Amino acid sequence: MIIGTFKECKQGESRVVLTPNEVSELTAGGHTVLVGKGTGENAGFPDESYLEAGAVLKEGMEEIYADAELIVKVKEILPEEYDLLREGQILFTCLHPAANREEVDVLLDKKVVAFTAEDTHQYGSPNGEVAGKLGALWGAHYLLSVNGGMGKLVGGIGGAPGIQALVIGAGIVGRSATNVLSSLGARVTMMDVNIGVLRDAQYLLPKGIDTMFSNQSNIRQLLPHVDLVINCVKWPKQRKDHLITRDMLKLMRKKAVIIDISADVGGAIETYRPTTYEDPVYEVDGIIHFGVDNIPGAAPHTTSIAYAASVFAHIQSIADHGPEEAARRNPYLRRGLTAYKGILTHEETALIQQRERVSAEKLLGV
Repeated sequence: MIIGTFKECKQGESRVVLTPNEVSELTAGGHTVLVGKGTGENAGFPDESYLEAGAVLKEGMEEIYADAELIVKVKEILPEEYDLLREGQILFTCLHPAANREEVDVLLDKKVVAFTAEDTHQYGSPNGEVAGKLGALWGAHYLLSVNGGMGKLVGGIGGAPGIQALVIGAGIVGRSATNVLSSLGARVTMMDVNIGVLRDAQYLLPKGIDTMFSNQSNIRQLLPHVDLVINCVKWPKQRKDHLITRDMLKLMRKKAVIIDISADVGGAIETYRPTTYEDPVYEVDGIIHFGVDNIPGAAPHTTSIAYAASVFAHIQSIADHGPEEAARRNPYLRRGLTAYKGILTHEETALIQQRERVSAEKLLGV
């Protein structure tokens, strides 16, 4: 199969879904891999390393879309890519389809076979782990007065205490953020709706971490005392309420920081809006908000190595067996099937956008 990847169009995004290691595996298996020039440059993978792995270098995405049967990338397709898709082409990337009706319209109209990569992970995405760790570090960064914050050092010093932090969500993202903050000396309260997860966290994470059940009442109690809030909860898109409303910001200390890793507009944090690394923060009622929606893009080398390895089995299976047989063989890949030659198969997207769908199982005869 002819597989193509290229430099991401999204601003501030330098991650790659194929490092030279994965390219060498694919070419050794008889596949052709097309790589756009400069694809991995900012992630520490120069063009020469792809050539040595057996890739064929191309000028850019237009050439690759024209020639590749399978397009693999990191982020959602953007408007400048819409017209480049062709019928029957296979797409594997983080589509976030439920939140993007226009993108779904294009996938269906173009009759491509599209997989939502973020839904195919059996053990959770490495992107979540790095987002949690980086989110904690950005929180520490913006608490410093030189960066607009209240002038607090996350871990304190002799005679002056460290910060109080609230981490909402105890999944991979929340545990990663908590681990970094507690290691730096912060006093952390971690919230979740799963008491079993909170119980396990007491044994997995460093001592000195408090756990609480996640609800708005408990959050209200804590907000006057915390310097940093990190939201790691993916909010169901059909819900219209929020965990932290704009009205609740008045409970917080001025220049406190909210890092919304989940990056849901209208989500758990009512006042969230997406930003980029070029202009990452904004203030609402005296509270600093960090809204970058591709946080792992700041550490593209580390993230790419782990992420590429985590999804490679899916990419290799699609290349070896075709998308239909690959999806039949693996329920996690099948879960990510979003559009199949004009038919919507993605459950969340159908629910949120009120569209008709055919399940992947029915479509593939599983």
